[in-house]
Amino acid sequence: MTTLTLAASAAAAEPRARFRDLIAAEWIKLWSLRSTYWVLGIGALVVIGINVNSAQSNADRLAHLPPPPDDLEPYMRFDPLQTAFVDPAWQIFMVIAGSVGAIAVFGEYTSGLARTTFAAVPDRRAVVLAKVTVVVAVMLVLGTVVSGASFGVTQAILREHGGLSLGDPGALRAVAAGALLAPLCALVGMAVGALVRHATGTVVTTLVTLLLLPALFQGETYRWVKEIGNAMPLTAWQELVVNPSIPFPQDRYPVSVTEAWIVFAVWPLVAVAVTVVTVHRRDL
Repeated sequence: MTTLTLAASAAAAEPRARFRDLIAAEWIKLWSLRSTYWVLGIGALVVIGINVNSAQSNADRLAHLPPPPDDLEPYMRFDPLQTAFVDPAWQIFMVIAGSVGAIAVFGEYTSGLARTTFAAVPDRRAVVLAKVTVVVAVMLVLGTVVSGASFGVTQAILREHGGLSLGDPGALRAVAAGALLAPLCALVGMAVGALVRHATGTVVTTLVTLLLLPALFQGETYRWVKEIGNAMPLTAWQELVVNPSIPFPQDRYPVSVTEAWIVFAVWPLVAVAVTVVTVHRRDL
């Protein structure tokens, strides 16, 4: 009885883990994996490389073409902004960001580390919020670097063909959207990882959520179908990187810039809520 009393007293006297200590622990967990360096580093170079290659190809093509006629439709003119935000490149980036977020969650369950972590820190919500803070910070920095570098390098290549600066209409908005896309997708991956807890299933579900669902909800026959598509992160990002100086033909049910920013705000909030509630309530 005395031994049990002393043990209980010692446990009660032990100070609770501070949030900054949890952040430090999650930081160590994330960077202790070599794959983190390779995935983020190579992924960033691939995305920037695809965009730069697009800009260089367009610069070479435009150098051998005569100036466009004055009566050419605006949407048929060359748009230098789009070379910094080539769809395939940024879709790859979405998959990378979502996968990193997913691994940060399901990796602990598959390795058994989650049991040890929650035994040391029973407050699961604090642990998850610390993990969210670290993942968001890392992915925001990565997204800013990739988006800024893609824009800066591509527009420098296209300086003789209408290259833009951050002060031009839509440029800063597009760069900001590219930077925020990374943490958004990472948080979606974390939510899926908390729900599925299986490596293959989590990655596939994240891929379907971020890339395949927007493609399925693009029809214009039924408005509700298109509205679901407009609420997807990929569709919102595509709207935010459009050059407002070049009026493209509008779809039947277009998403507005304001609606796109709302999508960028709602998805992370819902993803964090799902991750926290799921980890807190489900057994190990």
